[in-house]
Amino acid sequence: MSDLVALVLGLVIGVAVGVSTALVVVRALADRDPRHSTTLAGERAAVDALVRPMNDTLARVSVDLARSERERAVAHAQLQEQIRLTALGTDSLRDQTGRLVTALRRSEVRGRWGEVALRRLVESSGLLPHVHFEEQPSTRDDAGDLLRPDLVVHLADDRDVVIDAKVPLSAYLDATEATDDATSRLLLARHASEVAAHVDRLSSKEYWRRYDSPEFVVLFLPAESFLSAALEARPDLLEYAFARDVVIATPTTLLALLRTVAHTWRQESAARNVREVHAVARDLHSRLATLGTHLAKLGSALDSAVGNYNSTVGSLESRVLVSARRLVSLGVVDAVGDDDAGLPMPRLVTTSSRPLTADELVASVGGGLAELAPAVPDAD
Repeated sequence: MSDLVALVLGLVIGVAVGVSTALVVVRALADRDPRHSTTLAGERAAVDALVRPMNDTLARVSVDLARSERERAVAHAQLQEQIRLTALGTDSLRDQTGRLVTALRRSEVRGRWGEVALRRLVESSGLLPHVHFEEQPSTRDDAGDLLRPDLVVHLADDRDVVIDAKVPLSAYLDATEATDDATSRLLLARHASEVAAHVDRLSSKEYWRRYDSPEFVVLFLPAESFLSAALEARPDLLEYAFARDVVIATPTTLLALLRTVAHTWRQESAARNVREVHAVARDLHSRLATLGTHLAKLGSALDSAVGNYNSTVGSLESRVLVSARRLVSLGVVDAVGDDDAGLPMPRLVTTSSRPLTADELVASVGGGLAELAPAVPDAD
């Protein structure tokens, strides 16, 4: 913008110089010849008409320049404030980073940080504490020494996966603070060696012998950069760990593993529900067989009762009432009502029980349904 202003000012000054030169020439001609006075007046008017817009333009340019200068001063002040705040934030970040690095040099702080990161991962995968995993369970090796892994994840087949999050990071932290490449490479090589040494220690504990576990243990590194830095110094580190039944995992790979475990638990829960539904269905089918048998017996008993009742009514009519009528004819008793014997007549029952028609219940009577269901006690 300053270049544009300088260009405008140059043009304005050039025009002004040209106009001034023309006025001087016209004035000199008028002094030599009075006949040019009229011409001088006309030229002066023309010059005034030419200069007036230039004066207006110069005034506007002056106003714009003043406003631009004020805006530039405000922007400069804001920029200075942002620089100051950024410097304060950088100092604060540097201070906090220094304190974090100092804290991470302590083994108990590193261990706690790894445990917290591990807990967040396992919870985000959908597994439940005390159901799908246990934190820091205790066991002992053959020599009686105490073993306490950071996490034991239960699999759906009643097996376990052991995870350890205790990783040495001192050399890595020193490498991040190194000022030259040679020192940084040396410290990163030491970091890779420390990780390999921790792999050897985990392998020697043989956690899979203390738990019903696959023959490997997971070594959890709380940040991706820890593994990548170690692999830069020692590219064969993963193969070295696999050969010793140790799987090195970062947050990304461990989350994938834990979500796979959570998926198998969901599949196992669905399969268990299916098995329970199947068992209940078979039990219900068997109970229907028992119920059909009872209903058949009840229907037979009802039919037998109706037959006995009708036989009793027939005996009453053919055997008992004959004697009663004879007593009336002999005058021993007086007839009451329309009946000769004066006795009410019971009504025959002509309705029989409804037979079973459903295939399942009919089969149950013959024992066919019992072959389709497991033997269960009668639901009497």
